[in-house]
Amino acid sequence: MAAHLDLEEQEQLEQLKAFWKRWGNLITWVITAALAAFAAWQGWNWYQRDQAAQAAAMYDEFDRALTSQDLDKAAGAAGDLRSRFPGTAYATQAGLQVAKLQLDKDKADDARQSLTWVAEHGVDAGPYRDVARLRLAGLQLDAKAFDEAGKTLDAIKSTEFAGLVADRRGDLLLLQNKRDAAKAEYQKALSALDKTQDYRRIVEAKLATLGVPTVVEAAGAPQ
Repeated sequence: MAAHLDLEEQEQLEQLKAFWKRWGNLITWVITAALAAFAAWQGWNWYQRDQAAQAAAMYDEFDRALTSQDLDKAAGAAGDLRSRFPGTAYATQAGLQVAKLQLDKDKADDARQSLTWVAEHGVDAGPYRDVARLRLAGLQLDAKAFDEAGKTLDAIKSTEFAGLVADRRGDLLLLQNKRDAAKAEYQKALSALDKTQDYRRIVEAKLATLGVPTVVEAAGAPQ
């Protein structure tokens, strides 16, 4: 009986050796690859957490400079976020906020550069890029860069900004002395804007200057 078991064990051992000889390298490579992938995944998660923590700390520094209205420090911290952590929401938010501070400090060229970076490289979480484009188009209009402003407005795809885009496009057309086209855009803006938005009054005022009666004026007109 013992001899019979020995023969069976020997046969199984030979089969195992043959199997391993044929498939051993492949199995080893598969296991190694799986372990490497798991280690890489773990490492990437750690890297992402580390990057996020560093970016958050740097954003805190930026926020302090912004609160104190220190343009040099705020712009420096925003620049560091762009260069070191460009793929984070912190860099995008800093770009939008520093642009406003730059504009408040009469640094329109610097504000355009900050908004251009957000429009081209900002993260897509939320409508950050389109907010930057909308603000950038306004600065481009101020600089009479009409072609650039038109292209910037064309790049805005968020439907929630349809009314504001139409309004800004109306401004662009009016500056180009295309009054009828501007009027059409302002009317489009008025239709797209929610009736509870105060900004509608501004659009109505623009239409009034083009000879289009506002809702109030139309209601008070003689029958």
